[in-house]
Amino acid sequence: MGSPLRLTLVGVDEGRAGAGWTTVSGAFEDLEQVLSRFRPSADLVALNGRAGDPSCAPVHAPLYKALAAAERAWRRTDGAFDPRVLGDLERLGYGGAGAPGPGGSARPAVAVGRRSAAFADGGWLRRDPRSRSIAIAAPLDLGGIGKGLALRWAFADLAVALPELGTGTAGALLEAGGDLVARGMAPQAGPWLIGIESPLTDDEVAVVAVTEGAVCTSSIGVHAWTTADGRAVHHLLDPRTGEPGGAGLASVTVAGPDPAWAEVWSKTLFLEGSSGIGPRARALGLAAWWIREDGAMEMTPAARAGTAWLAGEA
Repeated sequence: MGSPLRLTLVGVDEGRAGAGWTTVSGAFEDLEQVLSRFRPSADLVALNGRAGDPSCAPVHAPLYKALAAAERAWRRTDGAFDPRVLGDLERLGYGGAGAPGPGGSARPAVAVGRRSAAFADGGWLRRDPRSRSIAIAAPLDLGGIGKGLALRWAFADLAVALPELGTGTAGALLEAGGDLVARGMAPQAGPWLIGIESPLTDDEVAVVAVTEGAVCTSSIGVHAWTTADGRAVHHLLDPRTGEPGGAGLASVTVAGPDPAWAEVWSKTLFLEGSSGIGPRARALGLAAWWIREDGAMEMTPAARAGTAWLAGEA
């Protein structure tokens, strides 16, 4: 996941705030060791080494749950969300464990061209819930959904450690690399106010009001680089082509009750490109904001209802 972590607490004394930070930072560290593709010792890296073997092998509970969630997202989005892009990411130079990072000479750690690899039944995941065992047809990158799940699970741990978050007398905002989840009292009267920045200018272009829930963004400003052959690329790959998608878009932000699904929908909508995102986002009823490559920002009616401030209306 590799994202900086920040916790903001309101109405919590210093000692308990420290315990809250220990809870969420410990949860993220544990999940990083399971879900990351950047740590050679991570469970996901070991599982990717078995890709293509149809026999199921036991995995730790968080990885089992994360892969089950990824499969649900794949089915729910009709394949627009697909974790089988790892080979293409590494082919383009965005390496994980055992491979170079953006800008380095490409030495894929996994076989490329396997984004459509599947078992005989057409699926890419086999699960045995009785033994908590897994088999995958191709190497995977859990990416955004992994971070969204980490936010979900770490915040749930925080709510147990700080039960006052459920009483209305305290509040918390947990952020990981720009994606966040919030609940309860904000630093000021009213809801939490979350800024949306343009990846083109770093200027704040809108402020979202959040009482409880998540705000997640997919953006070309997060991981973008130049390939060895001089092409400008980013990490938001279209699983149908293995190449960067989202023509005409710079970023997409989605607000919703759950950070994992907000992550899934932000990328799924991004891949619609500037011509398709509006109809798809409105059809899904999502609160979504998007910034085009020309700097213009648009949003759905649900997003407009949750917008506290717009740069053009200031």
